[in-house]
Amino acid sequence: MDTIFALATAQGKAGIAVIRISGPQARRVVEDLSGVQPPERGMTLRTLRDPDGNRLDDALILTFTAPASFTGEDVAELHLHGSTAVVAQVLRILSDHDALRMADPGEFTRRALENGKMNLTQVEGLADLIDSETEAQRKQAQAVLSGKLGHLADRWRRDLIRAASLLEAVIDFADEEVPTDVTPEVRELLQGVLGDLDREVAGSRIAERIRTGFEVAIVGPPNAGKSTLLNALSGRDAAITSEYAGTTRDIVEVKMELGGLPVTLLDTAGLRDTGDYVEGLGIARAKERAARADLRVFLSDTLDGLDVAMTEGDIHVRPKADLAGGASDGVSGLTGQGMDRLVDDIARILSDRSSGAALATRERHRLAMSDARDYLIAAQEVLESGPERYDIAAEELRSAIRKLEFLVGRVDVESLLDEIFSSFCLGK
Repeated sequence: MDTIFALATAQGKAGIAVIRISGPQARRVVEDLSGVQPPERGMTLRTLRDPDGNRLDDALILTFTAPASFTGEDVAELHLHGSTAVVAQVLRILSDHDALRMADPGEFTRRALENGKMNLTQVEGLADLIDSETEAQRKQAQAVLSGKLGHLADRWRRDLIRAASLLEAVIDFADEEVPTDVTPEVRELLQGVLGDLDREVAGSRIAERIRTGFEVAIVGPPNAGKSTLLNALSGRDAAITSEYAGTTRDIVEVKMELGGLPVTLLDTAGLRDTGDYVEGLGIARAKERAARADLRVFLSDTLDGLDVAMTEGDIHVRPKADLAGGASDGVSGLTGQGMDRLVDDIARILSDRSSGAALATRERHRLAMSDARDYLIAAQEVLESGPERYDIAAEELRSAIRKLEFLVGRVDVESLLDEIFSSFCLGK
């Protein structure tokens, strides 16, 4: 295994910079830089020098001995002063070292996966934690990174292996009298796993929305103040406003945080009948996007003629409350009237929906669990046909187990790894 290195902190000037080294030659490299053999584990303050003996920097050196490290290999970290010149010079010297090569994006984490320090769901949780921007995203990523989804999948796998082994025992001793009917225990094991899978699959779409962001569409007729409301909610002039109807032709998106949740607000074209071809395209897009949004805010005196259905949980408020004599159910992006109530309502509705979120946060997770669920349902149906079809039920269970192993990255995931790790920075 090569010994690799990379800058683990962000590029640019900072208080400190961390360079990470991982592999069998990590401690040798540190000794070459500092002139002193580092401890097997722990930290020490040393002066780093180039091959000619010139002083580079004073560095705090942390060493970790395999397998007690992030990657499962010998690891050293150089904590330097965050000068761009210092970092560039140390990286140049490491690049010239015959025992080292620059790490590929995500290679440290990939080694952690290959060395059994993490499973694939934890790798995805780490990527989500790095990208998290809201408190809800941070909590969700931490739950996945801690291994909760992997532990759950391992429990399902153990139960299904137990069920399959019971069926296999009956098959193996078909010519002998088996004293116990295994069907009740197998049925109980399958029902337990199926119940868990049903809950996870049902809550996976909400969990994915927490990861990627909820969409809230503002819909209504032309000149209702939708763009003004979007600008007021976002705190900036994200959309063009004017007194002329039909100003908004395309979808305007603004990302923000509401109640700790990631939300993308959508300003859509005013809904009306029009002979203008370009405006008509905008209205068609508005209807399509509004239908797909997680929540719709209808900004209109009446819902008649909007051609977008209001569903349970959507919000209806009257526009331009500043011109409507202070209507209690109105909102004004111009004066701020009713804005706090609207924001609270949006946050409350999305928060209530988020309470049903599962641990599975990605489409890949949902598909693997859905496939496993389908195999278990098939096994359940065959099981009730009696011992003569136990071999078919056992094969269905093995297929379900393979799907759960795919979920945590034990089998058939090589095609996914390059894509996943390409999103990591070099130091991860």
